[in-house]
Amino acid sequence: MINKLHIVSFDVPFPTNYGGVIDVFYKLKALHKQGVEIYLHVFEYGRGEQKELLNYCKEVFYYPRNSFIKSFFSRAPFIVKSRGNELLISNLNKDSYPVLFEGLHTTLPILKNSLKERKVYLRAHNVEHLFYKGLEQCESNIFKRFFFRKESKKLKRYEKILKKIDGVFSISPIEQAYFNKKYGEKCFYIPAFYDATKHTTLKPKGDFILYHGHLLVSENVKAALFLIDIYKDSKYKLVIASSYKNTKVITEISKYNNISFDTLKEQDDLYHLLESAHINALPTFQNTGIKLKLLNTLRQGKFVIANDPMIHKTGLETLCEKANSKAEFLSKTAKLLDQNFEVSFEKEREKLLENFDPDTSATKIIKLIFKN
Repeated sequence: MINKLHIVSFDVPFPTNYGGVIDVFYKLKALHKQGVEIYLHVFEYGRGEQKELLNYCKEVFYYPRNSFIKSFFSRAPFIVKSRGNELLISNLNKDSYPVLFEGLHTTLPILKNSLKERKVYLRAHNVEHLFYKGLEQCESNIFKRFFFRKESKKLKRYEKILKKIDGVFSISPIEQAYFNKKYGEKCFYIPAFYDATKHTTLKPKGDFILYHGHLLVSENVKAALFLIDIYKDSKYKLVIASSYKNTKVITEISKYNNISFDTLKEQDDLYHLLESAHINALPTFQNTGIKLKLLNTLRQGKFVIANDPMIHKTGLETLCEKANSKAEFLSKTAKLLDQNFEVSFEKEREKLLENFDPDTSATKIIKLIFKN
């Protein structure tokens, strides 16, 4: 018997150039590999239709997002209301296959009680109201701060919808502890999906310090500016890489000869940078979820310097050098630049990264959805 599953994604999950879609895309691949027939529903608002998805899905349906004005003044959170779509509900109701919703963003059909009787599950990418509270704290623009504060309050109220869901798949131990305490034994920790295939060949020495992140997100902008401030007066070369050119970051970089910006046009651009960098500096100011850039860097790159929120309770703490202050980042940088990256380091990483094996996680999801 073929296991058939609807997956509703908040965005088009290809190309895999930011954290949330990485988890979605490599989940599709892993479930498809184990024989699940996937009917993918995605909200498209700028990334376009992607033929690559048809390699892993029986069908892919695309839906537009609703207007800002219509969604912003709703009692429901903007990220939810803007993804309300009657055609989505109609397509889901053509059969009784279980549905996996990617993030609270996509769960409006559950709120409206508009699905026929079937099993529904949520992939929790964050504790969303805490994530948006963190975005508010990272943001300097007064209007964006107001939006994030308002959205956080709405999401906190809206979260009770999880009482209607058959299972919650948490992305990290921190989220799992939160959801399990509030919603009980129907919550399960399923590690983040990522590209576990090795794409780089690492030499003992690299040429620079690298930070990569989607600079449309205020948290990543804050991290980039934090690193620029750390290394601006040093002798070290820092490269900031992103698929999005953030004006504030670019302007700040232009002031310093030892700091540069690289545009990520293709996934291979990032692999090349990870291969060439000696150190990956990965601060974050959000202690929510797990950062996919951390998993990707540990799989493809050399040394990692990270702060407490980046590595706390990930199980990957021993693979990183920890630094929280400017002085600590500079001290760890000097230490690591004097070291070669050895083959033994890669073997240690491979052992711990087995806990994030996509095939193992896909098997767990299949058992939870189809074997109950």
